[in-house]
Amino acid sequence: MSAAENVDLSRLRIQHEENLEERPRRAHRTGIILYAAGAMFLALVAFVFIRTSLGSAESVELATVSFVSPSQSNEILTASGYIVAQQKAAVASKATGRIVFLGHHEGDNVRKGDIIARIESADVEAALAQAQAELALARADREDAQRSLERSQAMLSRELISQAEFDAAKARSDRVRATIQSKEAAVRAAGVQVENTRIRAPFDGTILTKNADVGEVVAPFAAGASSRVAVVTIADMSSLEVEADVSESNIERIAVEQPCEIALDAYPDKRYRGTVDKIVPTADRAKATVLTKIRFLERDSRVLPEMSAKVHFLAKGSSGSASSKPRLVVDSTAIVVRDGRKVAFSLRGDEASAVRVELGDPIGRFSEILSGLSAGDRVRR
Repeated sequence: MSAAENVDLSRLRIQHEENLEERPRRAHRTGIILYAAGAMFLALVAFVFIRTSLGSAESVELATVSFVSPSQSNEILTASGYIVAQQKAAVASKATGRIVFLGHHEGDNVRKGDIIARIESADVEAALAQAQAELALARADREDAQRSLERSQAMLSRELISQAEFDAAKARSDRVRATIQSKEAAVRAAGVQVENTRIRAPFDGTILTKNADVGEVVAPFAAGASSRVAVVTIADMSSLEVEADVSESNIERIAVEQPCEIALDAYPDKRYRGTVDKIVPTADRAKATVLTKIRFLERDSRVLPEMSAKVHFLAKGSSGSASSKPRLVVDSTAIVVRDGRKVAFSLRGDEASAVRVELGDPIGRFSEILSGLSAGDRVRR
């Protein structure tokens, strides 16, 4: 046997099998990298395209059509507040009992002394009748005692009776007189108890709320959980004022009798003339404000208690223009001329459309709108 035949072939290893398995893995990873790079490139291109498109969009400024007053040129400060009745009362009963009559309801106007409600009064009326009967009996005794005293006086002058008998007749007359005074006081007290069952209006005003109804028990201090205190709440509508909080830093710009213009949030198209009635001489520590009360110089039935309002303080010496009607205006830059006509581009959703407008007198940088637009419309400037 030759030397070549003596070689041990069992030690040989086939290395190319491992290489064949490694190559597919490397190719797979390379494909993933190329795919990710392509995706990132496409995303970058899309981002640049979108950013370029958005960046080229035109920036649009909008103006809002609103009401303004010609007096705004004299305005020096604005504050918010609420309408409050300066004369207001929760009318309650002085006696405890069940309501048997309720003659007025919310919105009714009452005069001072009018009976608003009555509570059950059979017991106090019986006590009054008893006191009146006792008074009548005492007055009958007074007549008898007075006649006895006169007879005793005549008999004493003729010495037909002794001085002691006359003194006894006089003492009886004095006791009857004192008894009458006591009975008259008892009648007055019983009458007061009867009157306490009648709930009357303390002043001329309007009923704002009704807090109890027929059949409910009322008590002066609500002794029970089921009893009521106030039957109605009444206010003098002529005493309505706006109570507004003015910042401490601006209070020096406000003075008593300073002209104002009052705008109710419920009726933005109406302005009311007013004047500063009182500046409360104390500040609110928590809010750093001073309470200011503004009196109405003109008012209508639409002005109600607890309505929110804005007060426009005007410079002293302002003309009566505060009473003029607010005008519908828009920024003058929103009006353009197209084909010889004045138009404004009104925004409806995402689209702007040309609207022909008719203009009135200019008010500062605003133009008065007579037709074509409404309050709250947004237009392009």
